[in-house]
Amino acid sequence: MMRNIFWKSILAWLLAAFFFVGGIGNILASDAIQADYARWGYPFWFHYLTGTLELIAGALLISLRTRKLGSGLAAVVMCGAAATVLAHGEFTHAIAPLVVLSLSVFVWFTVE
Repeated sequence: MMRNIFWKSILAWLLAAFFFVGGIGNILASDAIQADYARWGYPFWFHYLTGTLELIAGALLISLRTRKLGSGLAAVVMCGAAATVLAHGEFTHAIAPLVVLSLSVFVWFTVE
């Protein structure tokens, strides 16, 4: 039982770290990231929204009490990321969001 809880927490914490790094990266978006958002047709401020949602998801993933909500928000953000790159024919760029989406859904289903 304890081992089961341990790996679930480790996975959730790794996802949280991913979303913290991604959130900071989107909020402090480089010129290349801003150009990507513009190419995809998003408004100039959209990277701030994405980054903020990622930071919130990361924070919610840390606590067991809010983990289900955090993994759900993380899944929604990754659905948006995957849909964006797939809609623009950037199929190889969809791999990472789809993997993180899968892990987020897995965490959502394993929260007790």
